Amino acid sequence: MKILVLGGTYFLGRTFVEMAAGTHQLTLLNRGNNPLSLPGVTEYHMDRHDGESLGRLNGMEFDCVVDFCAYEKGDITNLLEKSGISTGQYLFVSTCDVYRREPEILIKEDAPLEDRQFPGPEGAYIAGKAALEQELREAGIRFGFPVTSVRPAFIYGPGNYAPRESIYFRWIQQAGQILHPTDATGSFQMVYVKDVAGALLLCLGNPEAYDRAFNLCASERLSYERFYEVLTEAVDTPFERVDITVETVLEKQIPLPFPLYKEESLWYDGSAVEELGLKYTDLNEGMRETYAAFLRQGT
Repeated sequence: MKILVLGGTYFLGRTFVEMAAGTHQLTLLNRGNNPLSLPGVTEYHMDRHDGESLGRLNGMEFDCVVDFCAYEKGDITNLLEKSGISTGQYLFVSTCDVYRREPEILIKEDAPLEDRQFPGPEGAYIAGKAALEQELREAGIRFGFPVTSVRPAFIYGPGNYAPRESIYFRWIQQAGQILHPTDATGSFQMVYVKDVAGALLLCLGNPEAYDRAFNLCASERLSYERFYEVLTEAVDTPFERVDITVETVLEKQIPLPFPLYKEESLWYDGSAVEELGLKYTDLNEGMRETYAAFLRQGT
């Protein structure tokens, strides 16, 4: 397939490109800050918000657009209007954060999306992704192509630039210990980066994925205690667990990456994508691979 990839040079996008290269004909559009320079992969270095630059793509035809870097309302429409491309499908990488906050209710893909505005960068991120979900559907109708949205929970894996598992890896490497909130009641779900990329590949040109959304997360609801157990399996050197309270975490503004309270924890159903053939990677296996990659990168 001829695929236009928006982004494609960091973490999830890079993983997708590396898995798709050689099987599909890839054209990447990014700002050139971290060029891949992979054989057989075409790269255009431009800003997706620069209408004049997008005109260089005018008349190009693709079987699918895979969009990793649409964050603000208008990003999808602007691309399609200013570039003059045509496509047979649009795959949008969204997030589970787009759902309305309803703790302790199993959230499936038909659940209502968040329509409230929250403060700060996180609130802007949620609002942008929720608006783009609607924009995606409208673009599909207007331009006449099927659309697919994937909504990952916490993504982990090699190359992750988000401060999640890497926080713990650095603590272990630098101090030989981790901080552990013993009274945290929060829960969370994770998904391996290769599983998200694999889900995208399964959606490409697949009528069963047309005009649908897919939550992407393993079924296990993790606690901080369970995550500690996973770390002890993944890390091949001993480390100390320093127990602290949630109150201490908040007072000292310790950057723990997952929900601390049950009331802020959401629960997603990620099983629908398994109908397409996806099998989620075992968390222990995925975290071992992630830690090994972390050591190889020396970061």
